Amino acid sequence: MSEALPQGAVIGILGGGQLGRMLSVAAARLGYRSHVYEPGAAPAGDVAHAVTQAGYDDAEALRRFAESVDVITYEFENVPAESLDLLESIRPIRPNRRALAVSQDRLTEKEFLHGLGLRTAPFANVETEADLPAALEAIGAPSILKTRRLGYDGKGQIRFSDATQRDWTGAASVLEGFVDFSGEISVIVARGADGAVAAYDPGLNVHEGGILRTTTVPSGAARAVETDAVLLAAKIVNALDYVGVMGVELFVTAGGLVVNEIAPRVHNSGHWTQAGCTVDQFEQHIRAVAGLPLGDGKRYADVVMENLIGADMDRVPELLAAPDAQLHLYGKAEVRAGRKMGHVNRVRR
Repeated sequence: MSEALPQGAVIGILGGGQLGRMLSVAAARLGYRSHVYEPGAAPAGDVAHAVTQAGYDDAEALRRFAESVDVITYEFENVPAESLDLLESIRPIRPNRRALAVSQDRLTEKEFLHGLGLRTAPFANVETEADLPAALEAIGAPSILKTRRLGYDGKGQIRFSDATQRDWTGAASVLEGFVDFSGEISVIVARGADGAVAAYDPGLNVHEGGILRTTTVPSGAARAVETDAVLLAAKIVNALDYVGVMGVELFVTAGGLVVNEIAPRVHNSGHWTQAGCTVDQFEQHIRAVAGLPLGDGKRYADVVMENLIGADMDRVPELLAAPDAQLHLYGKAEVRAGRKMGHVNRVRR
């Protein structure tokens, strides 16, 4: 195990969105500085010590960024491999490159999970549009075609109601079969540089239009199901020799848990920890990548987290007046339909 970073060390964060913003705040609380690297607008820049605004193809900017920090982490997993090669030659990246390689490609992710003996939706690789008919014959409908890379919040996805459809995503994809589930839960799990693992209670997720709307804790699932979910998540991070926080989304079915996807970073469905735990997911991630001991993930309150999307910003005055609401706004200047503008944690003690 490497030594913990000293006070005043700089944590580099790839990505300047709301997750990078909240990671920067957590880093500051632990006595660290953060340096954000972001090609576009960076809400995290309002609270970070430094910001580099440059493309992931700018080798010189990447080199200067890496040389200015002590460790590198990320708030999203679609950083180009060539950029990571350059960065890793200068500073350690946590979580590691294997975790990124697995999660960046839906096909690789499913094959990895199957290798661990875990269940996923039935799937077929669809490299080109010409592969689609055979995949539909094998998987059937209803099913969903997802781009292997870059899709999130419902983007890059096409739903198939019958096997005669021939819509195409325009890129290498995976066709996923229907999973008959009673609900979706997610586990936020952390693994430290010393191999210690800590997990938060699973939360029940509700999506609207492919975007997470709410996460509720406790999840309402049976205790045995929640225990299985935590053990499953721990199995994944241990297999990856992971350092940091990971989000694991799971379908609850009559036949057991089915892994929907993994995210090698702090996760939207873990925002409830800010109001329900002494050490939230953002501090936990900073602790892990900085080589500090993990905190206790024990929950002391029931919480409902709701994403504020687009016009939900009109509700901010009423949310500010609510006695049980903890409001987090992301500082985004432009309100757009489908854009996450903030979230609110409602506490039920």
